[in-house]
Amino acid sequence: MLTYKDCIHLTDLEEGEIEAIARHERLPEIVAAEYGCCLAHEPGGEQIIDQMIRDDIDTANRHQQPKVAMHWQAVLQRFETTHNIGPDQA
Repeated sequence: MLTYKDCIHLTDLEEGEIEAIARHERLPEIVAAEYGCCLAHEPGGEQIIDQMIRDDIDTANRHQQPKVAMHWQAVLQRFETTHNIGPDQA
């Protein structure tokens, strides 16, 4: 039987990135893992994930949640570094 952690390892995404997708799309994390895996392997999908994380940062800022915004900023930085996304690609 696969665990949630096993599923994460199959996605080429980190747990924080999956959490961002789940939050943005209002999905259970296991469903977000599957969706994120699909996005990560299709053309333009990484840019969609990047924008989801940016949207989560904006939402946290609008709700005056600086610690949450900082968390998502760290997730974004790791994602962009790991997936070689620069400012011109986001």
